[in-house]
Order: sequence, then C-alpha cells, then structure tokens
Amino acid sequence: MAARARVARRRREPEATGWWHNARLMNGVANLLFALAAAIAASLAWQAAIRSEAFPLRTLAVDGELVHLDAQALAAAFAAAVPGNFFGADLAEVRARLEALPWVRRVDVRRRWPDRIEAEIEEHVPLARWGERELVNTYGEVFSAPAELRVPALAGPPGTSREVASRYAAFRDRLAPLGLELTHVTLSGRYAWQLKLDTPASRGLTVELGRDQAKDPVDARLARFVEAWPRTLARLGERLDYVDLRYPNGFALRAPEAAGKADRPGPGKRAAT
Repeated sequence: MAARARVARRRREPEATGWWHNARLMNGVANLLFALAAAIAASLAWQAAIRSEAFPLRTLAVDGELVHLDAQALAAAFAAAVPGNFFGADLAEVRARLEALPWVRRVDVRRRWPDRIEAEIEEHVPLARWGERELVNTYGEVFSAPAELRVPALAGPPGTSREVASRYAAFRDRLAPLGLELTHVTLSGRYAWQLKLDTPASRGLTVELGRDQAKDPVDARLARFVEAWPRTLARLGERLDYVDLRYPNGFALRAPEAAGKADRPGPGKRAAT
C-alpha cells in the first residue's frame, strides 16, 4: 500500500501558474491584437485612399443667396482648403476658410459621392453700421466687411449690439406711421437712449429719450411723441434741432428759426447791439 501511494504521488503533475496560462487573459490579448491590426490596416487603406487618383474631386458647389461675397475670394478659399481628392478634403478646414471671408456668417459643408463637395453659405444681412468701422446684422451680431451702404448708424457700449439692434427695430416701427426716417440710435455709457431723425423740415433732428425707467419706460415716451407730432410739431413748418422727451407730462424742443424770429427787431425798432 505504501509503495502504491508513492507511485501515485510521483504521477501527480504540479498545477500551471503564470499569466500565459490564463486562457481568458490570452483570449483578450489576442482580440486586442486583432483589433490593433484591423485599425492599422484601416489607417493604411485610408491613407492610400486620400492619396489615390482614383477618387478625383471634380465639383465644388456653392449654395445660398450671395449678394456681397466676392466670387474670386470664394474660389481662392476653396482651392486653398481642398488640396487633395474627394477623401482628402478637410471639411473643417473648408468651413473655417469660408467663414473667415468678409460677409460670410455661417457655412455648412458636406461631401456628395462620388466627386462633389457642397457648401451652403449664409451671408450677413446688414442692418446698420456699428460704431465707426463695423456693421451689425439682423441678428444683432457685429461683423467687419468693406461696403458703401446707406444704412442707419447704431452705437453702444461693448456687448450691447443685440439690444441696440432690437431697440432700433422697435423704434423704427413706432415711428413708421409718421413717415420719419430713423437714421441714428445711440445707447450711452449711462444707458440713455438718443435718436436722430430725418423729417420733411429737418435733417438730423435729435430726440433725447433718456434712460429706461419702470414708471416711465422709453417706449412710452416715444409713443407720446408719435401721438403729439401730427397735432403740434408737424404744424410748426420750421426746422427743429432738438426734442427732449425726458419729461413725464410733455417735452421740450429747440427750433433755431423760431428763436431767430423772436430776436428779430420789429418795425421801427433796432436790434440790440
């Protein structure tokens, strides 16, 4: 019995140890290597595709209502951004170069199989001038573009272009029934509003609205002005320089011609010297 026990002990092999004997781990490593090989193959195939002459880019199409955008600048931007074939074109680069052009607000770029890239371009629609050198679009966004445009002039502290553009539209609509042209809207550093109008008798009539107040908002002051205009100011028939609406129950005005008449001597009188 003792001899048989010794023989059995000799035949028992030691259990395998070490990570290379872990079947689950080895399967995971194998899968990882296969995935890495597939990724490398895909990368090599992509590199071959973007360098291949088998996928030429034949058409660069532009869509959108383009009024101010220069066609030569557009073509140059496309050419600089698309040096390769259909697969080699970097759409992000195309978009960035096109959006850097004057008058371009937004661009959507896409590939169209088999040989076409399409760009849908939205231009800025100018609403007014902003400050001395810039323009503001219908969204209240400030942009720079060379242009000779007859548009109103807006001004305000940095970061207020949307508010000023919105108020301009509201003021313009309020004045529309009178046929008065709103040419300037200015928001001062103290957030006081000032307008300039062209009227049949006056060009550059300054209208002082002042600051918005809860009890007497700016729009209510302008509404009183619009209501009073046909019955009072429009009947003067004289040039007005300045109207101050910062009064709760009325307004003040300055009419240079009326002041000159008041200072003019009557018959038999001499002017003061």
